[in-house]
Amino acid sequence: MLKFFEPSKIFLVTSKAPKYVVVLFIIVLSIGLVEALILSPEDYKQSHTVRIMYVHVPAAWISLGIFSSITILSLSGYIFKIKNFFLIAKSLAPSGLIFNIIALVTGSIWGKPTWGTWWAWDARITSMLLLGLFYVLYLTTWRLYEDREQAKKITTLITILGIINVPIVKYSVDWWNTLHQTASINILSKSTIHSSMLFPLMIMTAAFALFSLLIFLMKYNTELIKIKNKGLDRL
Repeated sequence: MLKFFEPSKIFLVTSKAPKYVVVLFIIVLSIGLVEALILSPEDYKQSHTVRIMYVHVPAAWISLGIFSSITILSLSGYIFKIKNFFLIAKSLAPSGLIFNIIALVTGSIWGKPTWGTWWAWDARITSMLLLGLFYVLYLTTWRLYEDREQAKKITTLITILGIINVPIVKYSVDWWNTLHQTASINILSKSTIHSSMLFPLMIMTAAFALFSLLIFLMKYNTELIKIKNKGLDRL
């Protein structure tokens, strides 16, 4: 069982995965773009501007999901002393930050024709920006601290503080009077978004998830190579 955690054993699997993920990503993204840009209807109020949603919303979802995953991995790694969990969390963070930036930028582009301004200190926008700062703080800590054990403690604390912000991002439109509309997609109740828009949204989310997986694998493999070069037998 312990042999599985040897860097050489893990790398043997993860080094082959990216090429398959790339192919799957291209296929899913192609379908998603056709659905989002051609087949999905325009909005009766926002016209074709609404198509920004197919990038903005999935990017926000992925960013929130990755930070939640990082928190679970960091806490589990700290409690159960599993080093590989920290390595996975560290490797996930860059893609989470990338999608956070994409969500903020596309939100700003979407906001200009919809709200008449590039930026507003709206509750959801502000909390999403705060999430990005937690990502930056998390990644910076790993770079600044040479003592890995100290870095693990601090990054775990950062994720605990940051995860408090995740439900704020999600429910800010319900708790406060914001420029954002209330949620159109609900798991526990009926969604108000039409299926002709929901389908391409799900496809684009799948494409972005595959892209984040690709970034993760590249980062994770790089970290494994560093471990192998240091002559460590297992994580």
